[in-house]
Amino acid sequence: MQSSVPRDAENIRPQHVDVDKAERATMKGQKACVLWFTGLSGAGKSTISNLVEKKLHAMGRHTYLLDGDNVRLGLCKDLGFTDADRVENIRRVAEVAKLMVDAGLIVLTAFISPFRAERAMARGLVRPGEFIEIHVDTPLDVAEARDSKGLYEKARRGQLRNLTGIDSPYEVPDAPELRLPGASKPPDVLADCVIEIMRQRNILSE
Repeated sequence: MQSSVPRDAENIRPQHVDVDKAERATMKGQKACVLWFTGLSGAGKSTISNLVEKKLHAMGRHTYLLDGDNVRLGLCKDLGFTDADRVENIRRVAEVAKLMVDAGLIVLTAFISPFRAERAMARGLVRPGEFIEIHVDTPLDVAEARDSKGLYEKARRGQLRNLTGIDSPYEVPDAPELRLPGASKPPDVLADCVIEIMRQRNILSE
């Protein structure tokens, strides 16, 4: 039986709620934001973002880490790795991050997110100052040498298609808020750089 619920966009209206983002964040004693980690597979995004979250947790901050592999086990398990599927993957993640910011959380996302347009879309979903793009700038040869998942080896053998950096492009951020040298400094030092820029932007206060 066909649903009688109207689904046209003109029939959808934002529902007013009395408790807003500012009140939720104030209750947590923090400013909500998105820390968007981007870079090649093997760049160090997951490692660094995990360390940042641990540091924030130790400071009493309320956080949530959205990691690429974990999201693809659930929310995005129906998606592949074509360009179109990558775009949809990031769209979903960006919308979830927006909701979590509205909940007053500090949200960390660790995704290759190879396309500038999708990263710009994610930025546009939140207010100015609530989005920090962090490019984990690790050269392809270093990321490939790490290859903890064996993805680059499979791609080089032709067993894996659409791997970013091999047969699918990665569009380097033009002006990220922070660029981390993923090959030349240890992850803990790079995590401290993220904490420092949060302080500089008054997201963290002692």
